[in-house]
Amino acid sequence: MTVVTEFAHDVKVLEKDVWIPLKRGVKLAARIWMPVNAGPGFKVPAVLEYIPYRKRDMTRPGDEPKHAYFAGHGYASVRVDLAGAGDSFGKQADEYSKQELSDGKEVIAWLAKQAWCTGKVGMFGISWGGFNSLQVAALRPPALKAIVTSCSTDDRYANDMHYSGGCLLNDQLDWGTTFFSILPLPGDPEIMGPGWRKNWMERLEDIACPPETWMKHQTRDGFWKHASVCEDYSRIQCPVFAVGGWLDGYTDAIPRLLKNLKVPRLGLIGPHAHQWGQSQRAPGPAIGFLQEMLRWWDHWLKGEETGIMDEPMMRAWMQEDIPARPWYADCPGRWVGEENWPSKRIGRERFHLNADGLSARKGKNVPRVSTSPQTLGLAGGEWCPYGTGGEGPEFPGDQRFDDGASLCFDGVPLKRKLEILGAASVTLDLSVDKPTAFVCVRLNDVKPDGSVARAAYGVLNLTHRDGHDKVKPLVPGKRYKVTVPLSDTAYSFGKGHRVRVAVSTTYWPMIWPSPEPVALTLHTGTSTLDLPVRPAQGGPKLKPFLPPEEAAPMAATQISAVPSRNTVTRDVLTGRVEVLSERGGGVYRIEDHGMEFGRNTTERMAITEGDPLSAETEVTLTSHMKRGDFQVDVKARTHLRATGDTFTLTADLDVWEGNDRILAKSWSVPIKRHGI
Repeated sequence: MTVVTEFAHDVKVLEKDVWIPLKRGVKLAARIWMPVNAGPGFKVPAVLEYIPYRKRDMTRPGDEPKHAYFAGHGYASVRVDLAGAGDSFGKQADEYSKQELSDGKEVIAWLAKQAWCTGKVGMFGISWGGFNSLQVAALRPPALKAIVTSCSTDDRYANDMHYSGGCLLNDQLDWGTTFFSILPLPGDPEIMGPGWRKNWMERLEDIACPPETWMKHQTRDGFWKHASVCEDYSRIQCPVFAVGGWLDGYTDAIPRLLKNLKVPRLGLIGPHAHQWGQSQRAPGPAIGFLQEMLRWWDHWLKGEETGIMDEPMMRAWMQEDIPARPWYADCPGRWVGEENWPSKRIGRERFHLNADGLSARKGKNVPRVSTSPQTLGLAGGEWCPYGTGGEGPEFPGDQRFDDGASLCFDGVPLKRKLEILGAASVTLDLSVDKPTAFVCVRLNDVKPDGSVARAAYGVLNLTHRDGHDKVKPLVPGKRYKVTVPLSDTAYSFGKGHRVRVAVSTTYWPMIWPSPEPVALTLHTGTSTLDLPVRPAQGGPKLKPFLPPEEAAPMAATQISAVPSRNTVTRDVLTGRVEVLSERGGGVYRIEDHGMEFGRNTTERMAITEGDPLSAETEVTLTSHMKRGDFQVDVKARTHLRATGDTFTLTADLDVWEGNDRILAKSWSVPIKRHGI
């Protein structure tokens, strides 16, 4: 990473007394980086990042390098805390509310009217900020001319950390506890002034436990349709640059956006996890993504010919023989492109799941029966890894550990390279012995040395076989034909490698188990795999990416460090398996205002082999902020387990001001299982 210290424009940073007034009487806090001479005589476009993650402390290390970078290139780069978050007044209870999006539209109008602004605004963000960039764009603010959405989704039910394929993700509790622990934190008195404490008490009053709300919506109902831009892609009328990485949980949204939007659009998918493309976090290689964003902004906000719109609509990292390991620093491969998406160059090839393996020819119908162990999935990695370090099994590891307990169908060793780009799908002719069940399908690369890497996967709640908006219990023993779409990928199976399809009815700890062990009968010959095959040669010539660069990092001092730890333990006698993840950031002091800030997370997931009702997940998160006599500590804990028909969500929230505990609140909520 190159740290740039000299720019075309000297930069000033405004934060104290920078308030954006809303019509409803609430003030939002902003931090603005801009050229020192920006004003009526030198107007610049604005680019906005609008998120709840506390500009004063939580995201400050990441804000500084990119916002200062944009400002140095002639933009007013703006970070705004959502109402009720960080230093902004108001209250917040959930994600992507109508009020949040309406406020965002007002923020854009305010920016466009400032004396230093040309009237043109862009919006960008990763994760939450990528979500609401799409959602605010759908409201069509007149001044919003383009967006960059990274690691986000167009569909809040089908492609978010709550549910996948109609199955409950353990990530829902992990992220939900993180959000739960952010809600009670106060703003900085230095920014908010005397009103900080009154607003803090308002935040603590009737505070919600977000996972409770999400778990009460187990199908794709109106709750999830709200702010899912896939409900009406035509609402978005400004250009869209959609970005992600193959290990990120949200990447499938990028091909959908390219296919369904009608505005100028680009897609860029790197090898990485839930992170920006210039990040030095694994897996690399990193690219000069901030330069790509500048090319995009300069074209759409300044009217300059940067060549960005001459690039192929889809640029993607073609993964080649990726390591079958739960963490690796760099992903082998190369960049490829397609002029349009969907691409006419990509064809579909069908293979049959036969009794003797994968074949282009249909074989005999031979029923194969399997009951998956409850711990199948330990090699699956996380639904949404962050690439934060080599301490834990973030990425999918060697699939042999899961394949040995799955129904597997192997092709013959390949005589030449086979490359796929897009979403494969598997159609299964099956029956099960329980009214509630799901299937997990993995597309694997079996290497000559015997190791196995996961190329793509998908899960489907079979009670959702006719759509995620309805639950239809299965008739035990009845045959069904269901199609399981797999995650989008770009993957090159090498010469001598074999393609494998692995099928199971469990995928823990990523997916919460069905209420009962399930015996699956899979009919061979009539079950198929469809691959999106891309010619290994040809395609558009790509301009190389520049090396990664950004502005100088935030000045900070690490006060304490907490090492991360990830372990899997098994009690051989009882069959109890526990996955423990401790992710510690320690405490650091932000030198430009003296605040100490730190957050640490412990996640524990456990299950007893053979007993899906023994599953439990517990997440505990602590937060600390201190400057002088001002000190706040928060401890948030959630715990989930279930009977055959009911989830029980328990939660505790403790908030201290100095040595005084000012809030102690507990929840114990029964939630009916609805086909999950």
